[in-house]
Amino acid sequence: MNLKNRSGFTLLEVIIVIIIVGVLASLALPRFFSTVEYSRATEAMQAIATVRQSMERCYLMRVSYTGPCAVFASLDVEDPNTTPNSHFNYAITSAATAYTITATRNTRDGGGGTGTVWLMFSGTVVTRGGTGPFGAVQ
Repeated sequence: MNLKNRSGFTLLEVIIVIIIVGVLASLALPRFFSTVEYSRATEAMQAIATVRQSMERCYLMRVSYTGPCAVFASLDVEDPNTTPNSHFNYAITSAATAYTITATRNTRDGGGGTGTVWLMFSGTVVTRGGTGPFGAVQ
């Protein structure tokens, strides 16, 4: 048997490559998951903006954000809670001249159900924000 003609990798070389790949994956995966959650926050803000436009149209007809203007079924927009594969649960709280639309992350696709994205309108001031993994939303 001629040892000089043998080719291939030694066990040590294979272990080193596995360790390097593991380190790279441990650095990249958290960033990947945070990017995915940020894109889901964008999805929530888009749905919130659509509901907000519908609420403004309702306000022009009723001069109040309460009553039918605070119920998804009464607005002229599809209820975002019934959208297939929605990653959030949506809610509206309102007063006569103010309202808050809140999207709470559900547990679909690995969501923790703890983060929220919200839009608050009071008088002439609109404030957007988020909590949990969506704390950077503005």
